[in-house]
Amino acid sequence: MDSASKQSGRRGAVSVAAAAVLLLVAGVIVTVIGVRGPEAPPAAAPEVASASPTQAGDSTPANTPMEAGSPKEQASANGRRRPAAQADFGLTLPGSSPVGLSIPRIGVRADKIVGLGLASDGSIEVPRDASAPGWFTPGPSPGQLGPAVIAGHVDSESGPAVFYRLGELRPGDRVEVSRADGSVATFAVDKVEHYEKDAFPTRSVYGSTDRAELRLITCSGKYDSDTGYLSNTVAYAHLV
Repeated sequence: MDSASKQSGRRGAVSVAAAAVLLLVAGVIVTVIGVRGPEAPPAAAPEVASASPTQAGDSTPANTPMEAGSPKEQASANGRRRPAAQADFGLTLPGSSPVGLSIPRIGVRADKIVGLGLASDGSIEVPRDASAPGWFTPGPSPGQLGPAVIAGHVDSESGPAVFYRLGELRPGDRVEVSRADGSVATFAVDKVEHYEKDAFPTRSVYGSTDRAELRLITCSGKYDSDTGYLSNTVAYAHLV
């Protein structure tokens, strides 16, 4: 994920039928989460998906207005759709802010998660600390119904950052999110995808879900000195 520097390149429960309501900044959240450090992200990750918006069926370029609603409006609507007791496809948890993150497979153990809101230009803020992941606070908290979003830097000017190895995750890998209420929300990875930024699948990442899910996002792919990393890596997971 991009650090704060000159080269910084720059949430949920409606029915599937209503998934056309999208976040305004769906593509923007990860446009600057990577500053080229001394090493590139691991090359062992699968090749970046090259589907065009037409092929993907739900892709939206980062700077294109969404069909309806601002991020705050969408997040608020998502939270009102269903009670937190139980969703159609699994149990959910009441809302509680995330305070820590552990991903054993890739050696991630973060004792702090910062809150990410919206910047003045409507884009999502990015963590100032490359070692700390950030949670998009207008969206669901991890364990609530819908897609909770946690973004992290891939690297910084000093080297690999918190989500440097995100692309190495595989289906079944565990992600544990410690919450302010003392509980731990445990997720199982469903898949990890890689997208060119102009083919980012907005609905898949930010659209409605019928269970508690998690999205982990960072930058990836080739690096351009003017615009930053050209791709994104997204890990999809569900509460278990």
